[in-house]
Amino acid sequence: MIISIASGKGGTGKTTIAVNLVLSLQKGTVQLIDCDVEEPNSHLFLSPTIHQVTSMGIPVPRIDESKCTYCGKCAKVCEYHAMTVILKNVLVFDELCHGCGACSYLCPEKVIFEIEREIGIIQEGSGNGIPFVNGVLNVGEPMASPLIRKTKEKIQKEKIVILDAPPGTACPVIETVKGSDFCLLVTEPTPFGLNDLELAVGMLERLGIPMGVVINKADIGDRKVWDYCDSRNIPILMEIPMDRQIAESYSRGIPIVVENPSYIQKFEGLFEKIENQIAVSNG
Repeated sequence: MIISIASGKGGTGKTTIAVNLVLSLQKGTVQLIDCDVEEPNSHLFLSPTIHQVTSMGIPVPRIDESKCTYCGKCAKVCEYHAMTVILKNVLVFDELCHGCGACSYLCPEKVIFEIEREIGIIQEGSGNGIPFVNGVLNVGEPMASPLIRKTKEKIQKEKIVILDAPPGTACPVIETVKGSDFCLLVTEPTPFGLNDLELAVGMLERLGIPMGVVINKADIGDRKVWDYCDSRNIPILMEIPMDRQIAESYSRGIPIVVENPSYIQKFEGLFEKIENQIAVSNG
């Protein structure tokens, strides 16, 4: 079972939900993967011991200009404008390259070869008996999706896998939630929270992924999030109040279920509701 935790905006509490859900489930049955590779922070709460670090890169083209005829075919086939031919020069813009290999495959003179360019690392470890994986994108890299895709290859399919997604609804989020059995959307009852929840719901509907909502800081704002979920038949699976104890615990890097064990039962209940929703969606 793969459960992704997402939202339309940052700061709603995705990592809070992901980490506390993982810690509430039986050890040995669950794996946590932090796919927010631009700013991973699940490790701050799980405190894992990292036992393996793997460099991850994408193939970028290089040209043997001693044999190149400067026909410009490589630049024409590049969908991402990562190559251009000017007179007797071939320019390659590594940061724009998606590593698709079209240029080398279609080069009529076969003078293009590829080298690996590191874009980040993948860390593997465990904390509290829970297998943990995260990706860390190098500073300045524009593309997170290839690293997320590689990070997800570490999924242990025999376990309950919790994916902590990046914020928003762009390519990195789509790459994270793709293939999930269920997506839990974390929101807050504010105009910004509702607006971005609507965007996230639209994304998941296009992807055909079953969803439910957790409302964080549920006792602030208005009731428009509840009204929206009711109008779209989206189940609200959990509500978390605006609680100073939770905020202080978070600021110290201590999960809610550690600071206040009464929340373990609440997160266990959340997981049971997710299981029921998956069963319903599967008919």
